[in-house]
Amino acid sequence: MRGDPAASVPPEPPRFGEALRVWAKIGLLSFGGPAGQIALMHKELVEERRWIGEQRFLHALNYCMLLPGPEAQQLAVYIGWLLHRTAGGLVAGILFVVPGAVVMLCLSLLYALYRAVPLVDAVFFGIKAAVLAVVVEALLRIARRALRNRVMIAIAAGSFLGIYVLHAPFPVIILLAGIAGWIGHRCAPELFPAAGHGPGGAADSKGAVDLMFERGELGHAAPSRRQALRVLAIWMPLWLGPVILLWALTGSASVWTQLGGFFSTMAVVTFGGAYAVLAYVAQAAVSTFGWLAPGEMVDGLGLAETTPGPLILVLQFVGFLAAFRAPGVLPPILAGTLGAALTTWVTFAPCFLWIFLGGPYVEALRGNKAISAALTAITAAVVGVILNLALWFGLHVLFHEVRVWEIAGVGPDLPVLASIDWRAALLSAAAMIAMLRFKAGMIPTLAACAIAGATLRFLAPSL
Repeated sequence: MRGDPAASVPPEPPRFGEALRVWAKIGLLSFGGPAGQIALMHKELVEERRWIGEQRFLHALNYCMLLPGPEAQQLAVYIGWLLHRTAGGLVAGILFVVPGAVVMLCLSLLYALYRAVPLVDAVFFGIKAAVLAVVVEALLRIARRALRNRVMIAIAAGSFLGIYVLHAPFPVIILLAGIAGWIGHRCAPELFPAAGHGPGGAADSKGAVDLMFERGELGHAAPSRRQALRVLAIWMPLWLGPVILLWALTGSASVWTQLGGFFSTMAVVTFGGAYAVLAYVAQAAVSTFGWLAPGEMVDGLGLAETTPGPLILVLQFVGFLAAFRAPGVLPPILAGTLGAALTTWVTFAPCFLWIFLGGPYVEALRGNKAISAALTAITAAVVGVILNLALWFGLHVLFHEVRVWEIAGVGPDLPVLASIDWRAALLSAAAMIAMLRFKAGMIPTLAACAIAGATLRFLAPSL
């Protein structure tokens, strides 16, 4: 940018129509999980169009990391809100989700109708093996950033043992980690450095939003008690109103009430991104509610990995299958579509609430070291949770039989070694080598494993 003459020209804020086209482009191209999505937004909004400066971009990202839910989508809402108030935030957030949600709905429908077809089943067999490699790669990437010292390693280990052996609830683990970071900052602040996240190496420069602030054009971003109450009065009913209405109409035991209540709770506790919460959701969907079979959650994650938008859209797959299989008086396809829509709504509606409510107060968080320390500890705990997810997926992908070994009510899931599927183990090992050693992309790896899985299933059906 320094050698570009255009870089010396002060950037102008975009018109609403121009911003809409850019948000649509980002929504259609947002593959690669949160890291790829954040990098795409940084390239489009900071480097190329200079709508927002580097430091303000990273400050907004750090705030979004403190929130439950998908940080990349919330970052889009935040920047859209800065540029064009509430309408800008709505457009940015909706366009970030809609393309992937439409694709995910179509894939869920195809899965529900044709999953039993031998060829489709064989393709998903290969995808499952690749998904295990994707989760392991994510685990290693996050661990390299988060586990900077022995204290962070200990927090991660405690988190893993708590959820895998003791079956501690995910929200409790996150809460305890945050408290540990808060106390640790007071006792030994050098052991709790601020968590690094975001694009590096870019020099700071003023973007259009920064110049708008200097000209006094960001009045909507100023803290206001009246505005905060107004946001709560609008968004709390929008978020929870459908859940309460469904409970009143269908009762507490209906699939609609269960979906709305469970995923509304998930929207509040999904710190650490999709990978961190998937193990908890998978266990609840399989063991508590009976919506899915164990291997089907891995199938859903494989589908979500191939779509644009937040990875948390895998929850839409869960909602679709849950309602499809318990449609009541509705046609199964209609019920599944409504279940997917309900799950998507209660997952993403709170994201707008967090930004519109907390955005004006973000500056109060700048430089708050205690909050940064709590976030650092939570990020370390997330490593342990993702390790549990990788192990849970691995057990159900590589082995035909898994048993719970409990003593006094607690204990881990362990495989029956004789039930190992060598075809799945071979594919998973090849996928890990491709991604970790040769840096193969996620989509090519998924495609290659799908083809290889189908081939192995037909050439060696009983291996």
